[in-house]
Amino acid sequence: MLKSIQQRDLERNRWVKVGMSVLLGVICLSMLTYLIPGMGSAAFTNSPDAIATVGGQNITATDVQRQLNTALHGQSLPDVYKAMYAKQVLDQMILKQALTVEAQRLGIRVTDQELSDRIKQILPAAWNGDTWLKDRYTTEVQTRTGMTIPEFEDFLRDQMLEDKFRQLVTDAITVSPAEIQAEYRRRNEKVQIEYVLVKPAELAPTIQPTDADLSAYYTKHAGLYQVPEKRSARYALLDLAKLRASTTVGDDALHAYYNSHIDEYKVENRVHVEHILFKTVGKTDAEIAEIRQKAEDVLKKAKGGANFEDLAKKFSEDDGTKPKGGDLGWIVEGQTVPEFQQAAFTLPKGSISDLVKTQYGFHIIKVLDHEQAHTKSFDEVRSTIEPTVLDEKVSAAANDISEKMASAIRQSNHQPLDDLAKKFNLTVGELPLASATDPLGAFANSQDVRTALFQLRPGELSQPIQTPQGFAIVTPKDIQAAHQGTFAESRSRVLADYQQEKSLELAKSKAEELAKIAKGGEPFDKAAKSLNLDVKTSESLSRTGSIPDVGSGQLLDAAFTMPVGQVSDASNVTGNWLVYRVAAHEPVNDAAVVLQADQIRQQLLLSKQKAAFEAFRVALEDRLKKEGKLVINADAMKRLTGSRSS
Repeated sequence: MLKSIQQRDLERNRWVKVGMSVLLGVICLSMLTYLIPGMGSAAFTNSPDAIATVGGQNITATDVQRQLNTALHGQSLPDVYKAMYAKQVLDQMILKQALTVEAQRLGIRVTDQELSDRIKQILPAAWNGDTWLKDRYTTEVQTRTGMTIPEFEDFLRDQMLEDKFRQLVTDAITVSPAEIQAEYRRRNEKVQIEYVLVKPAELAPTIQPTDADLSAYYTKHAGLYQVPEKRSARYALLDLAKLRASTTVGDDALHAYYNSHIDEYKVENRVHVEHILFKTVGKTDAEIAEIRQKAEDVLKKAKGGANFEDLAKKFSEDDGTKPKGGDLGWIVEGQTVPEFQQAAFTLPKGSISDLVKTQYGFHIIKVLDHEQAHTKSFDEVRSTIEPTVLDEKVSAAANDISEKMASAIRQSNHQPLDDLAKKFNLTVGELPLASATDPLGAFANSQDVRTALFQLRPGELSQPIQTPQGFAIVTPKDIQAAHQGTFAESRSRVLADYQQEKSLELAKSKAEELAKIAKGGEPFDKAAKSLNLDVKTSESLSRTGSIPDVGSGQLLDAAFTMPVGQVSDASNVTGNWLVYRVAAHEPVNDAAVVLQADQIRQQLLLSKQKAAFEAFRVALEDRLKKEGKLVINADAMKRLTGSRSS
């Protein structure tokens, strides 16, 4: 291909200029679907790893995984998404090969001339006029795409082949004025409703069953009320707080830390400033003149003795500092734009600048303090050093003791916990009975403590476990085996489950009763009041709007075609039950369609083209299956995606 490009006449009447950013975007999205090294080079070999065979070429799980890894650029993917993305990759690989088979049948191909044209469109830097620069071309491809020349050109051929099929399938598709008008109305029509939302969660507490009701419910659902294994424990803790309280740090250690971290205590020239900003970005000259006048007025107030912080909170357009009275904090040289820096670093402490013009707008600057470059003395930073050095000393001591504790337990993990605690000056305590999902007393939700406790046998000691409190050693005390919960043990759970079940039934029943009464002629508000339900009235909303508690207007699609006064059926909306009455329709200004017509036409066209190509893809793959040119290995597909393929 390199040679053919070099020899080809590259004069063109018209070039489409496509930026490299577009190329890279296309490659990122499409590379995994087309760039399949080795796909066309070997005939089907009945590989046990093959997922699909298209026109005699096999696609294996290894191919899919390779393309998935390429698309992810080494990033990890949660297991829950792996099957979904793997299926998408496989579908695109099948489509690519299916189009190749269909192109051979129809005599459709991408010529060298067409490929050359496309390359020049997206890599113009590889040409000097009509002279092709081979080395520049190679460099551009490798640095900008990460592909080899053959991979890049194969990728473009596959992409261009799909473009040809898309053109064949979609060229005749149009959007009529009637379709544009209908879509405009669908998007812009609005409806207002009166509605009742019956929430099971609010009804649950009102349901107060008798013990007989709960007992019967428990008997019917006894299998749900298993009591998991529970364990209590004793523990010995190397308490970091106590160790810290008994540890001291000498001046020698503090000085040593200071000297080894001296660079951290060097302070650059800096100034503490407040400012008031009047933005001019994107403004016209006339607007900038008005902004300047406003800034001058505020400046007079600031220099006249008005509180600077109050002025900043009222007038500044810097959202980050406005709530803080314009306080920018300490800034160092080089941190701000030159004009701002010049004013801030030359103004005396306590003074206010004239207007300072920068690329952002007009600033009024107040200097609160100056600090010259210097190294903070040991005495200045001692109070900040001491906690750090103390933490390091405590941590080292704790790790040392923990290692000794671990060594002792490795010699015998059945020795008395109290003896170990006495030897290492540990605090002894107890953890109450808890399941593997319950909080563990003093150690709350420590997963490491929980895991160790439920793996130990009676009498065994764990290795030291690091917790926020320190290093802990745990040993089981009492073990309560998992068992079928009695009614008494499970009563609170039974009550919650009973209330939840009955509240769902009650909510549905109330909503259906409301719809029945209101449809029978009773005014909507009176029907709701008779059932102790509250009626709310929505704002006028479109399908893209929403109602608090209810959700998107798309959930109310039927309301847009219902006449005013009609009452809906009861419907389940995200777990709650909804009944509504259409209160009003807001007329649509049909004449305004001209303002959105082009956008709507383009969006409808793209949608119809996408649907048409998808229908073509499905029909093509179905035909290839019937002809035996597309074979799916159902078992391999299941292993890849977790579901059967037809």
